[in-house]
Amino acid sequence: QVRPVESGGGSVQAGESMRLSCLVSDFTFQRLSLGWFRQPPGKEREFVATISQGGGTTSYGDSVKGRFTISRDNDKTTVYLQMNNMKPEDTAVYYCATKSGWTSSNPARYETWGQGTQVTVSS
Repeated sequence: QVRPVESGGGSVQAGESMRLSCLVSDFTFQRLSLGWFRQPPGKEREFVATISQGGGTTSYGDSVKGRFTISRDNDKTTVYLQMNNMKPEDTAVYYCATKSGWTSSNPARYETWGQGTQVTVSS
């Protein structure tokens, strides 16, 4: 399987916004649920957001609710993560992942992972 490819990471100031993209070169894209996860320095990987095959169902980790938005473009086989009002605690490597079937916040249920993109938020 081809790995997803994340882009859009970098450095921002607290309160600013950033959008991550993840290109999934998979002809079954429309049948995949997609997720974003992150791994802060020295910590375990944590759930950020997930979106269903059609995009009608989304869910978020408690620390990002109301600030982050996940979306997908099935024509472009791309999933996005819009991050607003960013905080220093959002600093992490962000990963895109895919799974067949329904959405999940459990990283162990995801089948393919991108290489990650670094996001740094300074105060």
